[in-house]
Amino acid sequence: MKAQVFRGVNQLSYEEVPIPPLAPDEVLVQVRVVGLCQSDIKKIRYPLYEPPRIFGHETAGVIAQVGDAVTGWQVGQRVVVMHHIPCMHCAYCLNDNFSMCDVYKNITTTAGFAPSGGGFAEYVKVPGHIVQHGGLIPIPDNVSFEQASFVEPTNCCLKAIKKAQVVAGDTVLVTGAGPIGLMFIMLLKYFGARTLATDLLPSRIQKALSVGAEAAFDAREPELTSKIQAITGGMGVDTTLLAVPSDKAFFQALDCTRKGGKILFFAEFPDQVEIPINPNILYRREIDLMGSYSSSYRVQSLAIDIVFNQRIDVDALISDRYPLQNLPDAVEKACAPTPETYKILIYPSLASN
Repeated sequence: MKAQVFRGVNQLSYEEVPIPPLAPDEVLVQVRVVGLCQSDIKKIRYPLYEPPRIFGHETAGVIAQVGDAVTGWQVGQRVVVMHHIPCMHCAYCLNDNFSMCDVYKNITTTAGFAPSGGGFAEYVKVPGHIVQHGGLIPIPDNVSFEQASFVEPTNCCLKAIKKAQVVAGDTVLVTGAGPIGLMFIMLLKYFGARTLATDLLPSRIQKALSVGAEAAFDAREPELTSKIQAITGGMGVDTTLLAVPSDKAFFQALDCTRKGGKILFFAEFPDQVEIPINPNILYRREIDLMGSYSSSYRVQSLAIDIVFNQRIDVDALISDRYPLQNLPDAVEKACAPTPETYKILIYPSLASN
């Protein structure tokens, strides 16, 4: 089969690799579409993992083969593939910290080499633990593979919203109106929150408004804080979701979040970034800082419901489609987006231009 193999920093090799052999409890899925995630881009562009590996994890496809011991799944079924499932009984899982679970981190889908997601290939193997514990999700007939590929990123965004305890009527600032920021805006509107947004690109500012933001601003706006104070009756927002890895965005969040409010780090910052802060700002204003990483098994059924029942319009987030052969071009596009670049999807079966 064909796959994009990570051979080193910024080195993707489109090559022939063996289809992974199945153990009796495993399932092989033919990949129809896989979303390009910021975490994939980070792994490709920075020296975080030893090559060779095959990344990609926002995967939807068709079951191509089932192991002899697998029950309940048949060849030809359309499925979403979740690349991580927690053990559900360790100390982390018992505290709902599913993404900290060793099983969650270490057992994942693979297309060969060190298991690393494997979605950037024609076929991906799903380990028995994931098959047996909810990591395969049947796709209804009225849902496209493209739509289904949004289940995993929707889960990640839902986890953050739930962790920040956003409720209907809250006012939330979303910094960054890229594909994740836009998904936050859609979800927050669905839950009845008021959303404000910032970005640097005028097109994304307009896009934020079109998908449900009450107001959207250029992040360089000198009067940003005063404008947000005016919208919120002088209080500031209840919660800020940092959807971009920007220290400037964090300090804007401190200025724009009300006393007793919350700031949640969703985007991953480069490791060398350090943000100096006077702890008395947090102490005196009772600001809660928190982080949200990856998905949560607790919101899995909600993510499925929202995507499959089209409670948000994930199609509106798709801007670009690339064949798997052109994955390096897709990565470059994501790193240097045009005004109309949002979510990029990758297709193993799409012919290269």
